[in-house]
Amino acid sequence: MSAAAGRKRPARGDRGMVVANHPAAAAAGAQMLAEGGTATDAAVAALLALSVCEPMMVGLFGGGLMHLAAPDGTHRILDGMASAPLAARPEMYEDRDPLLQSRGAQAVAVPRNLLAWEAALASHGRFTLADCLEPAIRLAARGFRAGGYLHECIQETAPDLARDRHLAAIFLPGGRPAAPGALLRNPALAETLRHLAREGAAALHGGDLGASAVMELARRGGLLTTDDLAAVRATWREPVRGTYRGVEVVGPPPPSAGGVHLLQMLRVMEGFDVAALGANSPAALHLVAECLKLAFADRAVATADPDFVAVPVERLTGAAYAAERRALLDPARARDWAPGVAPLRESPHTTHVTAADAEGGIACCTHTINSLFGARILLPETGLIPNNYMALFDPVPGRAQSVAAGKRVTTSMAPTVLRRDGRPWAALGLPGGLRIFGSVFQAVLNLLDHGLDAQAAVDAPRLWTQGAALECEEGIPAAALAAMGHAAQPVPVVAGGMNLIRFHADGALEGAACWRADGAPVAIAGGPARAGVRFWPDAARPDLRR
Repeated sequence: MSAAAGRKRPARGDRGMVVANHPAAAAAGAQMLAEGGTATDAAVAALLALSVCEPMMVGLFGGGLMHLAAPDGTHRILDGMASAPLAARPEMYEDRDPLLQSRGAQAVAVPRNLLAWEAALASHGRFTLADCLEPAIRLAARGFRAGGYLHECIQETAPDLARDRHLAAIFLPGGRPAAPGALLRNPALAETLRHLAREGAAALHGGDLGASAVMELARRGGLLTTDDLAAVRATWREPVRGTYRGVEVVGPPPPSAGGVHLLQMLRVMEGFDVAALGANSPAALHLVAECLKLAFADRAVATADPDFVAVPVERLTGAAYAAERRALLDPARARDWAPGVAPLRESPHTTHVTAADAEGGIACCTHTINSLFGARILLPETGLIPNNYMALFDPVPGRAQSVAAGKRVTTSMAPTVLRRDGRPWAALGLPGGLRIFGSVFQAVLNLLDHGLDAQAAVDAPRLWTQGAALECEEGIPAAALAAMGHAAQPVPVVAGGMNLIRFHADGALEGAACWRADGAPVAIAGGPARAGVRFWPDAARPDLRR
């Protein structure tokens, strides 16, 4: 286990749980639960708060996936992924400066985060968007204290932030990265959030806020129009499902590759006695690495918007195909699984919330503005930081991931729910770009094969590869894996902060956030007073009457 692991402790309660990658966001979600809200109310409040206090990761001008499970056991995926503007063309980035695709106004795709959050509340919540906005408004107006994690992100991107005077005013006071403990305020964002509380998502998608954002982006050369913002909707999708060791695994479908390849890798691993190999053993980790490589070799067929590309989900997740791939795997030696395409690009800078309520509702949500601080510009009238999702498209026309008007970008997001005997058993997810579904895969193995508890499962050291170098966190036996033919490479971190909830048989909820981010679990315990108990005023007590 990493030297950094073990510093956090899980939370435990039986009336609700929120695990988010900033304690203020987890508290915002818990407030909704304490006031009688659902897991979805809690998740939306937490995500709105993260838009303020994790501004480098997520915002109203981003995209993501919401995995919502109702108390009756039904699951739905709400696709809020960003898409290319209607004016986008396949050749728009070909043979041009790559920075146009990743920085500035031309990198901005059509956002759907806010639409997804509002739609989720309408279908699975009890509160309004205005209710869930209250904690975020307070954080933006009053300010929040920068943590060490945000400070490091500002340091990493400081040269780009300095080029935008509005970003620099907030995050580079006096020309230096905001120090841990510094109070950060975004009054323009606070006013935007108040506007949304009055008018809802329509204020951005067809209203004044959207018009202001479009005007500023157009002034900087962007393609986004008010028609783009008004036309898009969040999309409901059915999840992909499979089983592992008798436990049902439910995840997101395309345009996410996360659910498909998580199920594919688990199918392959089910043919091995992983528990007997031992947790963190070279033999077990070798199989994990080989599964990752074969999944990425196949990922090219599942990396695009299903409205544009046919995705063979049933074959990729089927038992027969897993048996074919397993037969090629050498349990003692690394082999090449060539993907046949250029290495994929996907930003690791995302955030995740996992929430559960006392009635059995679950919200497992991963959202992002793509790179750290998105397009690295701030829209001064609204205080919004737009995404740079266009960076994820292939600049070469004619490929599965090439730019096309209205096309959604793909993602490796994998907000996942495990069910045993029809009941929720665990819900988990994390940020990390291409490294997300591989990290969920390892957590599932640690939970189901190796019997790790919630905190140990999220803290456990990870590895990752898509066929080249094998990235190994501290605690992974890199030398032993190198001896098996892997190009082992030590790295400080693989992917980001995992947020997990375990559902115990006695009704307890256990929440755990890992050491890789500022995540925190907040539990609701206790409950109402015992029936028949009431307060007796002194004057009414017989023993105190004179």
